[in-house]
Amino acid sequence: MAVAGFDDAGLAAAHKPPLTTMRQPFNRIADEMVRLLLAVIAGDGPAATLLTPTLVRRQSV
Repeated sequence: MAVAGFDDAGLAAAHKPPLTTMRQPFNRIADEMVRLLLAVIAGDGPAATLLTPTLVRRQSV
């Protein structure tokens, strides 16, 4: 059986075996959120942004 997590929480690496996870780009998410909010405040319409997570391979997969 293979197990994977999401968000790459600190405990993922501490498990036995270390848990494979998806790491989200939280700094980029925050930057984009502010950029989109400021654009809406300036009168632009709502927009969508797609950010790609990174697979962190450990021993669980």
